[in-house]
Amino acid sequence: MEQTLSALSLRHSSRRAWGIVAVAAVGWLIAYNLIQPLAHWLAYRVLGFAEGSQAGEALAFFLYDVPKILLLLSGMIFGISVLRSFFSPERTRALLGGKREGIGNALAAGLGVLTPFCSCSAVPLFIGFVEAGIPLGVTFSFLIAAPMVNEVALAMLLGMFGWQVALLYLVAGMSVAILSGIVIGRLRLERYVEDFVWQIKGGGGAVAGEAPTWAERFAFAWENTREIVGKVWLYVVIGIAIGAGIHGYVPEEALSGILGREAWWSVPAGVILGVPLYSNAAGVIPVVQALMAKGAALGTALAFMMAVVALSLPEMIILRRVLKPQLIAVFIGVVAVGIMMVGYLFNLVMG
Repeated sequence: MEQTLSALSLRHSSRRAWGIVAVAAVGWLIAYNLIQPLAHWLAYRVLGFAEGSQAGEALAFFLYDVPKILLLLSGMIFGISVLRSFFSPERTRALLGGKREGIGNALAAGLGVLTPFCSCSAVPLFIGFVEAGIPLGVTFSFLIAAPMVNEVALAMLLGMFGWQVALLYLVAGMSVAILSGIVIGRLRLERYVEDFVWQIKGGGGAVAGEAPTWAERFAFAWENTREIVGKVWLYVVIGIAIGAGIHGYVPEEALSGILGREAWWSVPAGVILGVPLYSNAAGVIPVVQALMAKGAALGTALAFMMAVVALSLPEMIILRRVLKPQLIAVFIGVVAVGIMMVGYLFNLVMG
């Protein structure tokens, strides 16, 4: 009798959770479709800016992109978080351990896309992967893909440039992560990992528990969405504000001369400029959009973005705790070459 009541309670809870999610999805769609007319109404009717003016264009850009990106971001993080509820950290590491070269790298890169880790997580992740016996090259495939190709980047690219560009970026970013990991693995650079990392002994395996209900999965996804959006929303606003300023005020000639389609050196220049900076995709993609609007090539702008999120100086400083300088130099070189190849590919395909 108690089991029957418990089962009925679980079914009722799941139906209620699905109903709330369905209502929220409808509200999301309505809000998303009202953003553009509302932004123009506020900028040009309520606030009285002239259409076509620099200030009006910048303000309309800002009022449209901030809610649009936050909505896309929230929706994609929620969906990805529901998927992530099926994979515990221990299970993730177990899936990556003992896989062949290539297969392990591809699986690691795919899991990196689904896990919104940033450079601040690099050290504990690296130690945890080594501890689990995961090969060095596979570990690097994960560490490259996680910050470079995540739901934040894909949601913003989807909203700003369309699904074709978002898909191409996904494939290109995963290719960089996979190939870079394979190259680093074949170079046999384990001796350039700090000695203390190898001396850490792993703990026991994860204890399997009861599968969570749909209500629990949705609750996890909501909390994860709230936490991540809470951490990145300011980057979104600042990045879009910078992008709006570029969109409205920066002369086209100034940017096209540096990041123009015809300049062969613009892609490596974008990578070099991106390394000293620190941001996440939420902060840098709106700048990429504004740069493109002023004549910059898509591949060059995206190469700059990939360098910022995958090769930032702060991340290298953090990784120095577990990697010797020789391995960090190889990591930077291999990934930088991969990013430049992606930049040239985008310029060729989208040119």
